[in-house]
Amino acid sequence: MHAAGVNFPDVLIAAGRYQVKPPLPFTLGAEIAGTIAAVGADVHDLHVGQRVATLVQTGGYAEIAVAPAATVIVLPASIAFETAAAMVMTYGTAYHALVDRGRLQAGDRVVVTGAGGGVGTAAVDIASGLDARVVAVVGSEAKREAALHAGAMIAVAAAADLTQQIKDAHGATDILLDNVGGDVFDAALRTLDWRGRALIVGFTSGRIPEIPANRLLLREADALGVFFGTWSQRHPAAHRANFTALLAMCDDGRIRPRAHERVAFDDVPLALEAIAERRLVGKAVVTVRT
Repeated sequence: MHAAGVNFPDVLIAAGRYQVKPPLPFTLGAEIAGTIAAVGADVHDLHVGQRVATLVQTGGYAEIAVAPAATVIVLPASIAFETAAAMVMTYGTAYHALVDRGRLQAGDRVVVTGAGGGVGTAAVDIASGLDARVVAVVGSEAKREAALHAGAMIAVAAAADLTQQIKDAHGATDILLDNVGGDVFDAALRTLDWRGRALIVGFTSGRIPEIPANRLLLREADALGVFFGTWSQRHPAAHRANFTALLAMCDDGRIRPRAHERVAFDDVPLALEAIAERRLVGKAVVTVRT
């Protein structure tokens, strides 16, 4: 292990509030990057010493981790371990949501809620890199700056007049990628255009919203769940293909993934507290070894 990403699901798993509930005791950490120390007897396409990244359910905040070979991504020399650990869950989730589930096309009007966090900044970066027009919904000035740096056309505050702010920015919404739930989702959903797509990624606000069925009917709109971890395990070949596309976007400069904050191994609890309290801006990565 060289680096591990810090993610909101870690907080939910620790609190017993995530969709996956591992048996106690367990070690947190899902998004990892490092070098292969050993492979199983039936693994033939990977070898000791390769630089890799992958997603595991638990066990990532450690000096050595075990991962399923099918989901492992071999890293090119141009991608640092810290960058890779900032990508697997966040960029993997955002790309799967926007491209596989949302059918994003160039010119689409995209709204990203929670756009100053890890998945949020990744979604803004990817959507902008695919020539969409992105409105970022953020909760602080620091997160506004992070979203704009990632490529958002405009960043608006998650306030009482959010519906009107989005309409003022680009009229209506083709794709809503929601990380927040609660009142923010309710307000953004009102801007969905004809045959728009609402991508449901998470509920950092704490309230799981309910969608009025008539709102979908009247716009022939889609409400689509995005559960990247399970999808990547069920469809490892598609997961690897997505990362081939993401790495190509890195190479040609269309996306710019980065670790916004680097955390020492001993400070994992502090990083988890920061993300739980929504103080963390962008993406934090734990440096396991230098």
